[in-house]
Amino acid sequence: IGFFENMPPKKKPAGDDLGGLTKAARFGRVKNDLSMGFVGLPNVGKSTITNLLAGASHAEAANYPFCTIDPNVVRCIVPDQKFKYLADQWKPPSVVPAALKVVDIAGLIRGASEGAGLGNAFLSHIAAVDGIFHLVRAFESDEVIHVDDSVDPIRDMETIQAELCLKDAAVLANVLENEKVRIRKDKGMARASDPPLSEVFQSAYDKVSKLLEANTPVQTGEYTLGEVEIIRDWGLITTKPQVYIVNMSKKSFIRKGNKWLPKISDWVKEHGGGQIIPMSADFEQEVFDLKDDKAAQQAFLDQCTEEAKAMGLTGPQFVAKSVIPRMIRSGRQALCLQSFYTAGPKEVRAWTIQKGCLAPQAAGVIHTDFERGFIKAEVCAFDDFKALHAGQPSMAKVKEAGRYRQEGKTYVMQDGDIVVFMHNVSGAKKK
Repeated sequence: IGFFENMPPKKKPAGDDLGGLTKAARFGRVKNDLSMGFVGLPNVGKSTITNLLAGASHAEAANYPFCTIDPNVVRCIVPDQKFKYLADQWKPPSVVPAALKVVDIAGLIRGASEGAGLGNAFLSHIAAVDGIFHLVRAFESDEVIHVDDSVDPIRDMETIQAELCLKDAAVLANVLENEKVRIRKDKGMARASDPPLSEVFQSAYDKVSKLLEANTPVQTGEYTLGEVEIIRDWGLITTKPQVYIVNMSKKSFIRKGNKWLPKISDWVKEHGGGQIIPMSADFEQEVFDLKDDKAAQQAFLDQCTEEAKAMGLTGPQFVAKSVIPRMIRSGRQALCLQSFYTAGPKEVRAWTIQKGCLAPQAAGVIHTDFERGFIKAEVCAFDDFKALHAGQPSMAKVKEAGRYRQEGKTYVMQDGDIVVFMHNVSGAKKK
């Protein structure tokens, strides 16, 4: 059974590449230090994969202080060829890549919404993250016990989704009651009276209620801007973007096939859609364990590719490689994050901002004074720099070609912009 039919096609029309993921961004917090959290049943591989993500320290970030925030929060370096190119040009003493925060949340079990297992703590941890890696097990193993005694990814996904929707339904009941109390108070109505709800509140409530009853994430619905504003304040778990990670056996991963994948793909489509990334924690662990011996690591990958070839599976999609970089990128994409760069002889650094961020807010990520005293941004698109710099670690050739721009307060930052911010705060020197 094919593996790539379950993934989004590589080339898609502009603006269509994120599908349902961008819909979730409507409900998100506007900040740069957003995080993804692993959600799944016990023993599906969350901790193993979190550790692999933490170890994804790429060569260009050798002097970056990789710190585990606490045992279950890690910062993963974002694989970024543009950043690596800039670092290779300037070769500065300090190189600081972008990072994605990932939280390993304790396993959820049926009944968590009523407090079973670590239910309440679990659900509060999910509430604290901004996006969800929904990890599901699709491998058989006598050594790894399944919490429900058999492997059935569809049943597991139903369990997780049902618990999240039940928790949101409980929150929704309180939301309705609180809104009625607020209106009674505002209008001086008696406690026993049934106050009139605003049209936009009622329509938002009805749409969300219907989705939750159908075990479907709230973020997949169609809403007006007014409804989004209201729903955002409710703090619902299922408004968060989800990326589905399918943990398979090494053998299934090599042959890019597994009996569960088409069923998982159908289930995800029926529950609002989302990106699916098939992977194998066993395969990734073997690749990671060979990280200090590049020749042995490549030999292992070649061997896996040969195994696929022996089954008659050839072509670029059957070349064995790690999907950890893809997972990190998909997490950032789901959270609508992007990078801009500052580059010079002392430091090359990637800064994280949200898509749609304006130049002054981007300047504020570096220092609050830069936003407060923002004058202008001197900007060069990465592609222009690469095409024009003629091997020099400077903007001289870019300026000669007229591709070095000055932008004001209304400029919307683009992914990969190389920037120098001009600011002036009284008492501070102009930079």
